[in-house]
Amino acid sequence: MPTLIVQNLPAAPVAVPVGVTLLAALQDAGHDWMHACGAKGRCTTCRVEVLSGAEYLTPPTTAEERYHSLGRLRLTDRLTCQARLQGGELVGRVPEATKLPHVAYLE
Repeated sequence: MPTLIVQNLPAAPVAVPVGVTLLAALQDAGHDWMHACGAKGRCTTCRVEVLSGAEYLTPPTTAEERYHSLGRLRLTDRLTCQARLQGGELVGRVPEATKLPHVAYLE
C-alpha cells in the first residue's frame, strides 16, 4: 500500500489507500491536520511540502493549478484535500505557516 511519511510529525508512516486523499488518510491515522475550508480545495491551509515521491501523486487539480499560478502554493506544495497517492512512498513536511499550535512537531 502507498505510504506517506511526514518528517516533522512524530509518527509512523501513514498508509494511503489508492483513491483516498492524503488528508483523509492522515485523519484516518489520527492526525489533526489543518483544513479551514472543509477539504473543498478553496484555501491552502491543508498543504504539504513534498520532499520526495511527487511522481506517485495524481496530477495537480484545477484548484491547485490556480493557487500555483497565483503564487499561493509553491511548486513543491500540494493540497492534501486534493492530492491522492497512486503508489510508492511520499515524503513531506507540514509547512511552518500551517502548523497547529497544539501539535508537537519535530524540527
